[in-house]
Amino acid sequence: MMITGNNYGFFIPSVTQIGVGAVKICGEKIKALGGTKPLIVTDKGIVKVGVLKMVTDVLDAEGMKYAIFDETIPNPTDKNVHDAVDLYKKEGCDSLITLGGGSSHDCGKGVGFVTANGGKIHDFEGVNKSTKPFPPYVAINTTAGTASEMTRFCIITDLSRHVKMAIVDWRCTPGVAIDDPILMMGMPPRLTAATGMDALTHAVEAYVSTIATPMTDACAEKAIDLIFKFLPRAVANGSDLEARDMMCYAEYLAGMAFNNASLGHVHAMAHQLGGFYDLPHGECNAILLPHVEKYNLIACIDRLAALAKLIGEPVAGMSNRAAADVFLDAIRRISTDIGIPAGLVEMGKFYGKEVKASDIPTMTGNAQKDACGFTNPRCPTDKDVTGIYTAAL
Repeated sequence: MMITGNNYGFFIPSVTQIGVGAVKICGEKIKALGGTKPLIVTDKGIVKVGVLKMVTDVLDAEGMKYAIFDETIPNPTDKNVHDAVDLYKKEGCDSLITLGGGSSHDCGKGVGFVTANGGKIHDFEGVNKSTKPFPPYVAINTTAGTASEMTRFCIITDLSRHVKMAIVDWRCTPGVAIDDPILMMGMPPRLTAATGMDALTHAVEAYVSTIATPMTDACAEKAIDLIFKFLPRAVANGSDLEARDMMCYAEYLAGMAFNNASLGHVHAMAHQLGGFYDLPHGECNAILLPHVEKYNLIACIDRLAALAKLIGEPVAGMSNRAAADVFLDAIRRISTDIGIPAGLVEMGKFYGKEVKASDIPTMTGNAQKDACGFTNPRCPTDKDVTGIYTAAL
């Protein structure tokens, strides 16, 4: 990518702890940031499988008071955020711990925006709309996919518009990020697959982004290499600690890449499917990824060809075009191997949702406004986006 004549920042938490037992530092770190009573933002599933207790046991040992908001829903909404804000204020909290996957982190970031700046979560849609720093914030991750524990991204569904608001703001980058593979051992295969493909999408979109840099390229390349090697193992055997550990690194590296190079039209389009139908983000990304990159191909043939070589595909002697096609085939193959649905209609049926062609024009219009699409390597027309949605059905 051409970066001459421009300059770019690099956003990342001040402290990151990755590996077995990393969760044990959460209490000391929230204290070190100045927090005395955090609100733990999580969800019922995390409570049910006992992961919340692993965290509260650490806080109890530190003698720390805390409040718990466990009502986070998948694809958290503006109402979800404001309900958590109300509890934060009622309980007299002064800091945040988010515990879970992307939904819990996004909901907690929403709390951070509103409690620090006032107003409503809608006020922060777009890029760098906040004016005041977050309260002390530790993000504890339980899925190897979204990288929300380390990014400056926050995605919240606006119930009135049925749109996912993309909030990109350096102030919502957590102060401390924790990735402990032990917390991920209980993820079922379908969730492991979906979150892993989300991470792959992050890395690929960052790699072909118009603002990619040598630093983001390095992160994206290693993430893609690790995902192709270890995601199938993690799906096949959730107790494979090495696979879980390596997926922690993979999703974090992918996060480092897209947190700084941004994303593309896969995410811009997937956000609309989540907003319209409340479908899982990772699976939407997985289904859209090969379709969008097929459209992007003429703008980044050399980059997609390089990725085919990176993951060990036999592309020696091939043209860049042929090698790029091989990489797209590899994406489709890993998706099939780990059980990702073949299309949007099939996915919708599994979740009891009807993905309708009649909704595509509205989703197309919303996708074209999504901030994630601004760094896509090719500039699609409304007709192009509609065609991609249609092909992915």
